Amino acid sequence: MARKNAFYAQSGGVTAVINASACGVIETAREHRKHIGKVYAGRNGIIGALREDLIDTSKESKAAIRGLLSTPAGAFGSCRHKLKSLAENRAEYERLIEVFRAHDIGYFFYNGGGDSADTCLKVSQLSESMGYPIQAIHVPKTIDNDLPLTDNCPGFGSVAKYIAISTREAALDVASMCETSTKVFILEVMGRHAGWIAAAAGLAAEEEGDAPHIILFPEIAFNREKFLARVKRTVKKHGYCVIVASEGAQYKDGTFLADSGVVDAFGHKQLGGLAPSLAQMIKSELGYKYHWAVADYLQRSARHIASQTDLDQAYALGRAAVEFAVAGKNAVMPAIVRGKGKRYSWSIGEAPLSQVANVEKKMPRSYISRDGFAITEAARDYLAPLIAGEAYPEYKNGLPRYTRLKLVGVPKKLRSTFKV
Repeated sequence: MARKNAFYAQSGGVTAVINASACGVIETAREHRKHIGKVYAGRNGIIGALREDLIDTSKESKAAIRGLLSTPAGAFGSCRHKLKSLAENRAEYERLIEVFRAHDIGYFFYNGGGDSADTCLKVSQLSESMGYPIQAIHVPKTIDNDLPLTDNCPGFGSVAKYIAISTREAALDVASMCETSTKVFILEVMGRHAGWIAAAAGLAAEEEGDAPHIILFPEIAFNREKFLARVKRTVKKHGYCVIVASEGAQYKDGTFLADSGVVDAFGHKQLGGLAPSLAQMIKSELGYKYHWAVADYLQRSARHIASQTDLDQAYALGRAAVEFAVAGKNAVMPAIVRGKGKRYSWSIGEAPLSQVANVEKKMPRSYISRDGFAITEAARDYLAPLIAGEAYPEYKNGLPRYTRLKLVGVPKKLRSTFKV
């Protein structure tokens, strides 16, 4: 393939290490100047391409790009914009190709989850039919850890570490006050259909009786009576009860406990309010004093306590994406492959996007205890290596020092505009 420019975009909810993947992409592309010219980033994700609002990463210094390794959130901006099917909105895909053609872009690196993998695949297919082939490589990212064909997803390890630490610290607080104050503490975490993040809280427990005492998974149907009985029994035995609840907790019929009635841009039901709902249930039935918290954005932006394993993998996958493209690969995703030995190891593999797009990987039943309220040793063995190591950022004046890019725009070449 002749020397072409590359387009990189961040999609969906950002993470503590998504910028590490961006760093991997950009630094590696700069090493392959015979194949790749400039790397343009989409301002606010894929809508940057649709609006022809591109950022010239060549205007950023080597030090600034390296600084992305320790900077959370999306340095170029992300978005929740799901491209519909080709049949429903072919115009959006044609617009992408039009912009890519105008800026001599031949490589498309899309950093996101399952919906992004689907977009990446469609762009690859349509560009070929339109006579302007694009090498589309998906760079995996999702705190939910629900992408198939990869052992784990960049972003998850750091969230898992944050949740496990927060659960342990909050539990110590509650335990020290439970005699005369709070008896129940509830931490609500992200996870619509997969309970990986909630499961990570289980790492906080080392001995019998340690918190969390109850974990609520989307994969296990919620039973009100069984739940309340466990809370009552736990408070009676330990004096307090710590609960970690996945936002996707649902009843047997599939109804979410926290269904807000609102649908987001991806067509997913907007969830919220699970922790206070559970707290009120406990208060009305058992009378216990409670406190609750929602980890929300704090869990996915906590770069100050990121996992070193997660950081290393995020960077490596960004680097591998470019190497795949230079090698002529298309419509694939670099993936994490776990080694087979007792000592944790990993390598980079390859997954076809046709088998990744729109497929959710849920918690295996073998990772959840028989009663449905805890993780098993198998889950602990899987999760523990992913939170290993501390990737502390540099500090200045008592606060983490994060990189701010110049974000220099690329002059537009098209007369036409596109509304998103």
